[in-house]
Amino acid sequence: MSRTLPATFVKGFHNEELVRRMEYRKLGGTNLKVSKIALGGATLSALFDKKFDEEEGIRTVQEAIKSGINYIDTAPFYGQGQSEQVLGKALMDVPREAYYIATKVGRYELEPERMFDFSAAKTRESVKKSLGLLGLDYVDVLQVHDVDAAPSLDLVLKETIPVLEEFVKAGKARFIGITGYDVDVLKECAERAQGRVELVLTYARYTLLDNSLVDYLDFFKSQNLGIICAAAHALGLLTNAGPQPWHPAPDDQKATARQAAEVCIKQGVQLGKLAMYYTSRLRDVSTFLVGNQTRQLLHTNLTAFYHGLSQQEQEVLQHLRENVLVKSSHWEGIELERYWAAMKKK
Repeated sequence: MSRTLPATFVKGFHNEELVRRMEYRKLGGTNLKVSKIALGGATLSALFDKKFDEEEGIRTVQEAIKSGINYIDTAPFYGQGQSEQVLGKALMDVPREAYYIATKVGRYELEPERMFDFSAAKTRESVKKSLGLLGLDYVDVLQVHDVDAAPSLDLVLKETIPVLEEFVKAGKARFIGITGYDVDVLKECAERAQGRVELVLTYARYTLLDNSLVDYLDFFKSQNLGIICAAAHALGLLTNAGPQPWHPAPDDQKATARQAAEVCIKQGVQLGKLAMYYTSRLRDVSTFLVGNQTRQLLHTNLTAFYHGLSQQEQEVLQHLRENVLVKSSHWEGIELERYWAAMKKK
């Protein structure tokens, strides 16, 4: 399919054929038209894989952009700056007009007592550090990371967001967003912000395990918010390899996902590809964030987008949905419960 070239197209840099095949959608009320598939930055660090290959990650970023992916999402928490640093190296050889990039504030370290900080001072310090690591004069989007983890939304609305507005006014950012697991809290925050945020990013709320995002789409659309859907693979849960040991999902959910992976392995099918295909068909979402730490994974995910599924893959997906992945569930609250329990011990 031949489509109109996006504003981010750079002749001589992009693979024009692939860019024309990519679908671009308006990001809410912003003036950005973003690729339906976006690059999630969490996997560009040791957060998910201690053996992360930085050089391969850099090449993957560059190939993703050349292939038409024009939206990148990262955060200080991803590898405690490693993701931003890797992106900074990768983007040195990429024209700035070829992509849009988003980073976050609010979540930082692995240690519970230093994990979250939504104060104005920390927010200001964080944005400056992110710009330095990325090697950029500005980012397109600044987001408050996991607003559901804030001690109160008052803190987010009265301290965090005003600082982000300062950076927008200074030309260091263009738009403001909020992210989180708890979609109820995202909705409340967006309502109370009264037009001060333009984007919402949800994690793993429309996957083969959980469809709860569907119930909020009409509200987000009514607020003219750009909707970003992340983690189709449920942080590795919906892959043949399975999740890392630290994954917050309960044991019964892990067992269900493992059963699905075993079915796929026997059939010679990639559960991750089925998961990506299923999630990316959701209506009204501007873009779907996918972690691609290798070019091989990038190709797998783009193939699912461009070509869909084979007959065998469609049959396996139908079997999983009807016989294995029949419960709608999420690990919402479990990670935060562990966080607050650890904080009480401190």
